[in-house]
Amino acid sequence: MTPAEVDAFLAGQRTLVVATIGRTGLPHLAPMWFAFLDGEIVFCTDRKSQKVVNLRRDPRCSVLAEAGETYDQLRGVHMEGVTEFTPDLGQVVDAVVARNFGEVGSSDEEREALRKAMSRRVAVIFRPTRTASWDHRKLMSGVTP
Repeated sequence: MTPAEVDAFLAGQRTLVVATIGRTGLPHLAPMWFAFLDGEIVFCTDRKSQKVVNLRRDPRCSVLAEAGETYDQLRGVHMEGVTEFTPDLGQVVDAVVARNFGEVGSSDEEREALRKAMSRRVAVIFRPTRTASWDHRKLMSGVTP
């Protein structure tokens, strides 16, 4: 995929599989809703989660977004990078909620309930250092069966 196609693909996805490095060196995988904030991938998670424990020990991380059910439709993006915890939890929560729920949290009461639910969470910024992508739909373009 071109960089523009990668951006468009990610814009159409809700979930990233986030891979952190566990204590034993094996990957720890977890699906996470994500959003874009100032052009960066962000997500929030429980501050006591295994992925947070892993990222505090080693900020390296990989993420994967994929789609397609049959081989000729498979496409995806895999990125390696580093993470950083950000104090802007409110902005990250707002971005993730808006991306996945739209208008939920638009009233003062809903927003307060959401903030309370998010009080146990931390915000993470993912900064890619390497990207790989594929789109099997292109493999057969121009081929007539």
